[in-house]
Amino acid sequence: MTIELPILITFIGYLSLMMGIGLWAYKATDSVDDYILGGRGMGPGVTALSVGASDMSGWLLLGLPGAVYLGGLGEAWIGFGLVFGAWLNWLFVAKRLRIYTEFTDNALTLPDFFEKRFEDNKGILKLVSAVTILVFFTFYASSGMVGGAILFEKVFGLDYTLALIIGSTIIVAYTFVGGFFAVSWTDFFQGCLMLVALLIVPVAIMSQPETQVGLENIDPKMLAFISDDTTVLGIISLLAWGLGYFGQPHILSRFMAIGSASEIKVSRRIAMSWMLLALVGALATGIAGSLYFAAEPLANPETVFIHLAHAAFNPWIGGLLIAAILSAIMSTIDSQLLVCSSVITEDFYKKWLRPQAQSKELMLVGRIGVLAIAVIAGIVALNPESSVLGLVSYAWAGFGAAFGPVVLLALFWRNYSRNGAIATIVVGALTVVIWKQMSGGIFDIYEILPGFILATLSGVIISNLQAPSEAIKQQFAHFEAKL
Repeated sequence: MTIELPILITFIGYLSLMMGIGLWAYKATDSVDDYILGGRGMGPGVTALSVGASDMSGWLLLGLPGAVYLGGLGEAWIGFGLVFGAWLNWLFVAKRLRIYTEFTDNALTLPDFFEKRFEDNKGILKLVSAVTILVFFTFYASSGMVGGAILFEKVFGLDYTLALIIGSTIIVAYTFVGGFFAVSWTDFFQGCLMLVALLIVPVAIMSQPETQVGLENIDPKMLAFISDDTTVLGIISLLAWGLGYFGQPHILSRFMAIGSASEIKVSRRIAMSWMLLALVGALATGIAGSLYFAAEPLANPETVFIHLAHAAFNPWIGGLLIAAILSAIMSTIDSQLLVCSSVITEDFYKKWLRPQAQSKELMLVGRIGVLAIAVIAGIVALNPESSVLGLVSYAWAGFGAAFGPVVLLALFWRNYSRNGAIATIVVGALTVVIWKQMSGGIFDIYEILPGFILATLSGVIISNLQAPSEAIKQQFAHFEAKL
């Protein structure tokens, strides 16, 4: 694929718009509260699309279409699990987390919320949760950087390493400048572009005569949700992706930032509508790619959307649609880097080094933290054989197993204790890490499921052995009274 001037101009124009939003947000960011949670003033529409865009990432336009391109609609079980998990997260977690984090002295991060929820004066719970976030987000952010490198490599013919450096620099720039305002508003525009691209590309390809002929002769296995190769363990593993939503810090932070709990219902409807349409588009893109490139299979299945957009439209429109991939990547990495920045600022620097630090100092530390995490994630992404879907699945499992049970138990169980929360995080994270190293038999189940189950059991057992104080129980009762 050679560099075409219209595509290059389209990319530059799009990136200029994103940087413009970042600079606008920079002027609107006056405090660390603004930088981390946008002053808890996000509207329902911005919140909904920001959740969707930061959630789906390059996986939606690279990983999932690539998986369907190879394996057919049997890969859609991931989508079923994600839709159900996202809906449950909006329905049961969003409102409670928004109210409880403000109730606990305006907690700005998950570790901060956990510390205040369990009155952990020693800071052990905050430290454990903060370290876990930084470790798994390093892998998560690196997946986005791999996606960005693949995009620039394929579209502009760049060397992988050079493509990685350019893509990562662009992504980091506006996160560094604008904080939560920039991330949320760019996510809003990126979410719109992603949805349009995922709906237009497969329709354009499917309407071509040669594709319609291919559809008549397609292998029935490609259109079957269950085939001879489908296993019960495989379906369970794909559906288990839905458990991850309860523990993703970059998604949960959107719930914490919405203007008021009363706006969550509207936001949920917008978010779920966007998600359903986007997933249908991603599945259709994979099938369209398997038909269009049946004679000459792609070397890298995860580039199927890029090639289809380039084949179906003139360079101007194709460039804009390909920019949607950059949108997906940017919308997730910026959210992840911002969460890492807030953890470094609030949960390490302010907690352990400079409790008296003021907002300007904390924002500077947060921006430096963005650069530091980006560099480490970039080093992890240097391997050109890295898989976007592989890195995402590992980080998604880590967060889902380590934090999902903690969030649910903290929001719904009065007798949940600090030691129980620590045990939950440690057991969940370690189970994912260890399970990932095993193979064969039961170990073929996606590691999030055993991690989630064992983490929940450990939290319940430890809390029953050592119950929380009466003060913590009373605090929970006051919170429930506000629902």
